[in-house]
Amino acid sequence: MGSAARSHESQCTAHALRLSLALLSTVNFPILRYTSLLMDSITTLDNLWMGRPRSIAAGLLESDGHRAVIDPGPGSTLKTLHQQLQARGIGVGDLDAILLTHIHLDHAGATGALVRENPRLAVYVHKNGAPHMIDPSKLLASAQRLWPNDLQRLFGETLSVPANNLRILEGGENLTLGSRQLEVVYTPGHASHHVSYFDNTKGVAFVGDTAGVRIEGNSFVMPATPPPDIDLGIWDTSFAAILERKPARLFLTHFGYSDNPSEHIALFRERLHRWAALTAEILRHAASESAAMDSFMSATYAEIAEHLPPGEAEHYAFSAGLNLSFLGLARYLRKRAAAVS
Repeated sequence: MGSAARSHESQCTAHALRLSLALLSTVNFPILRYTSLLMDSITTLDNLWMGRPRSIAAGLLESDGHRAVIDPGPGSTLKTLHQQLQARGIGVGDLDAILLTHIHLDHAGATGALVRENPRLAVYVHKNGAPHMIDPSKLLASAQRLWPNDLQRLFGETLSVPANNLRILEGGENLTLGSRQLEVVYTPGHASHHVSYFDNTKGVAFVGDTAGVRIEGNSFVMPATPPPDIDLGIWDTSFAAILERKPARLFLTHFGYSDNPSEHIALFRERLHRWAALTAEILRHAASESAAMDSFMSATYAEIAEHLPPGEAEHYAFSAGLNLSFLGLARYLRKRAAAVS
C-alpha cells in the first residue's frame, strides 16, 4: 500500500474513532446507570462517631438495584451517614431496607429518622427487639441510666419506627435483597435480640457485636459486654453458629473486616471468659462497687496497652465502652449466682 493510501486509511480510522466516541458520550449515562443496577457490592461506611474514624461502621449492600444498610448507627451520626451515602451518589430515598443486628443505640438509633425520611424502608429486626423499635422509651430509659449526662451528645435523637415497616426475624430466615441472599442466624450473648447476617456467596458474616471489637488495622480483639443481656453460656453457642458456616470474613460494627474468623473468635472467646473471671475475682475482694470498677478498668486497660500503642488503646476503650463492660459482666455474674442459690 502506498503512503497516500495509508494516510487516507489513517484519517478514516481516526474519523471513525471520533465518531464512536461521540456516539458513546450520548449514551454514557444509561450505560453507567445500567452497570450500577447490576453491581453487587459491600461498602464500609464510617460514621465518624464523636468525630472519631473507625469507631462505628455501617455496611452498605448493593445488588441489582437493591440497596440496604446494615446497622446505620446512632442518631448523632445521621448527618455523616447522609454524607457517606451522597459521596456514592445515593440518597436515603434510594435505600430499600435497614438490617439491624440488634437495637443498641450505637447500631440502630438512627433507624426511626431514616424511616421518617423514607417511609417505604423495610426494617429487619429480631422479635425481641421489635417492640423497642416501635416504642423506644424503655430502651432510652435504660441508656439514660448508663449515660446520665451524655446520652444526647453521644447518640442524638432516637425516633420510633412504625410497626408496618418492621420485618420480624427469629433466625433461620433467608432474605433476598436484589440477587443477594442473606441467611439470618440468631446469635445472642451480647444481647438477647442479636442476629447475624451471612452472605455465603461473598463469604462475609455481618456479626454486629457478637465477635467483639477489633479495629481494622489491628489484631487485638476485646469484649464489649454492656448490660443488661450479657450471657456467656449462650454466647458460646453463637460462636459455634458462626464458625459452622465457615465465613471467610467477619464484618464488625467496631470496626471493619476481620479476615481470620476462627482465630478471631478463639482469641475473643478466651479474653471474654478471662475478663468474666477477673470481674468475679474483683467483686469478691473490692470494698465497693466503684472500687471494683476502678480495679477492672485499671487491669483491662493495662492489658489493652500491652498490645496497642497509646492512641489505639484509648480508642479501643472508648469504642467498646470499657466501663460498661464491667457493669455488664458484674450484672451477669450476680444473676447467675442468684439463679444457683
